[in-house]
Amino acid sequence: MADRRAKVKRDTLETQIAVEVNLDGKGHSKFDTGVPFLDHMMDQIARHGMMDLDVHAVGDLEIDAHHTVEDIGITLGQAFTQAIGNKQGIRRYGHAYVPLDEALSRVVIDLSGRPGLTFNVKFTQSSVGNFDLELVYEFFQGFVNHANVTLHLDNLRGHNSHHQVETLFKAFGRALRMAVELDPRAEGILPSTKGAL
Repeated sequence: MADRRAKVKRDTLETQIAVEVNLDGKGHSKFDTGVPFLDHMMDQIARHGMMDLDVHAVGDLEIDAHHTVEDIGITLGQAFTQAIGNKQGIRRYGHAYVPLDEALSRVVIDLSGRPGLTFNVKFTQSSVGNFDLELVYEFFQGFVNHANVTLHLDNLRGHNSHHQVETLFKAFGRALRMAVELDPRAEGILPSTKGAL
């Protein structure tokens, strides 16, 4: 099996981001982004996705967290694209339902080679602490655009906004884990009738 790891750095006038990912890890993670709530959510991706994830970011947080959160999503998407490689033998599709107390979310992903995000989420609050919940969309949009995946995120119910967000990130990690999993019956086979993903 090929080593499905990647390291990506992205430097702009607004942010400096470094991401390391191992798709076949143990769920270990290390974060230093200056955005603690996002760190907590990315830890859900690593733990439930069973991938090792190391993210360091320096951004213009004196303005707000928008650029930092969006650029982390972009850089994570770039790292994912490198790590997944030619996609031969993967399951390609993944899905997960995750509850947290009263909240329930569903995430479905297709490693299609085409970026597409459907975000069906109505948060009951505009923020969790000082984290603007509009940035959840920006994170996933950045990831989708650079990982070239089709992603459907649906919060089916919930009234605690922290729970709503957490179920999305946990379900995303689990759906991603399923999609990148190697299928022993499909070794060397690309899961597409087009012959390309």
